[in-house]
Amino acid sequence: MKRFILTGAPGAGKTSILRQLQQRGFDVVDEAATAIITREQAEGDAEPWTQAAFVEKVAVLQRQRQMQSASGDVALQIYDRSPICTHALSTYLGRPVSEELSAEIDRITRERVYEQQVFFIRNIGYCEPTAARRISFRESLAFERIHERSYRQFGYELVDVPAGAVAHRAEMIADTISQLA
Repeated sequence: MKRFILTGAPGAGKTSILRQLQQRGFDVVDEAATAIITREQAEGDAEPWTQAAFVEKVAVLQRQRQMQSASGDVALQIYDRSPICTHALSTYLGRPVSEELSAEIDRITRERVYEQQVFFIRNIGYCEPTAARRISFRESLAFERIHERSYRQFGYELVDVPAGAVAHRAEMIADTISQLA
């Protein structure tokens, strides 16, 4: 199975692009961190990302989703973020990389779980806060740089997806995937 990753700064438009790709028939695996934030906010924790176990919960859910999807009969998937993003998150939050996350990065590297080409969605010049995303544009730019460094550190090739209309960005990604797949 071919698994491509979409990543980039918070608020860069990843979810909108993924929904466009899904409408075009691509199988999409949603972001784990947002799912955890949504669940824990519904349970009364307004800022779950401040909890010490947050990064590890993200890594565990990412692994579960990847392993569950491996049993399907789909030939190609697009992931909203990956364990490398979780490494960037850990760095951004100033936390040590957990043993769980290190083991998962070792596994995805050893097993070549994801394609080496990663679609890096560039910021769109602003970042709208949401209940799950409480980050300023300036902070999102710092996070973008950390993401870029993390992916390069682990040997991934970034396919730059510049700011632009969602449909155009989705088309660029779909065209590139058809060339790579």
